[in-house]
Amino acid sequence: MFEGRLRLFLVRLCATLFLLPVSMAVAQEKDGVGDLKLPGISSYATPKSETPLALGGGGAITLSAQLTDKGTDITRGLVWRVFKPEAVNGKLPMVASSHGGSAVFQLEPGSYLVHASYGRAGATKRITVGKEAKRESLVLDAGGLKLDAVLSGGVRIPPKKLRFSIYEGTAEANGDRALIIPDVEPNSVVRLNAGIYHVVSTYGAVNAVIRSDIRVEAGKLTEATVEHHAAEITMKLVRETGGEAIADTSWSLLNESGDPIKETVGAFASMVLAEGDYTIIAKNRDRIYQKDFTVVGGQNQEIEVLATEAAAMDPEEGAD
Repeated sequence: MFEGRLRLFLVRLCATLFLLPVSMAVAQEKDGVGDLKLPGISSYATPKSETPLALGGGGAITLSAQLTDKGTDITRGLVWRVFKPEAVNGKLPMVASSHGGSAVFQLEPGSYLVHASYGRAGATKRITVGKEAKRESLVLDAGGLKLDAVLSGGVRIPPKKLRFSIYEGTAEANGDRALIIPDVEPNSVVRLNAGIYHVVSTYGAVNAVIRSDIRVEAGKLTEATVEHHAAEITMKLVRETGGEAIADTSWSLLNESGDPIKETVGAFASMVLAEGDYTIIAKNRDRIYQKDFTVVGGQNQEIEVLATEAAAMDPEEGAD
């Protein structure tokens, strides 16, 4: 009878071990682990005690990450977070974290969610910790994006006047796109999951804006340079051609459709404008002066508005 019970126990044990991977896959589907997005996560519960990560009853687990399936291990820049898979008050309890490259944790036996972030790229995986040491790896399926912009003819743009914003490649139902990273400096490398992204390049602070869709490939650095058709314009109000700029002048800039796009105050009005036709209105001591001008991409220019009686407008009439 003892041999019969032992045989039945072994049969049940083999069946359990055989079905374990299937059960894990079903659990991941139920928990939505495959769809779980954790990059930049802020909704997690931090550990409540000072208990060290090394626990005598657990086995060591080594975690590593690669950009692609056959890539080498990432040696720095990784952020590891280990969570218990059951939410507490709507948050996943974080039990361990580490910065750098590959990481080694000693955790109590059980099931965990591991998230690795590399810049804005990230991946999540469910792991099971036992009493024996083991290794787990995560494939981030990520690459790098390096952005720059020039003017017509390849003229470089001063980096301080150039910024990029990176959005999700797919627009929402209302046409908006989710912002991923704002104010990215030119020639800086941004780590992203592979995919298509919508990039907005802004030169200056008015209307010199270029939009483009860029694909990031896993394991590669994608370098993209956009071309701005714009120029730096400086305006001043003078009493005669080549004269000194008149202080305390209020400026209003209108586009070709007559819509106001910029207002400023000072002796000089300096700004970057996309190429096109504009009207500038200068007001000084209740006198209004107007001038039409055209911006040509890549051709910076200084525009003088003459403060003469002939050029003055009736304040009650306003601009044409």
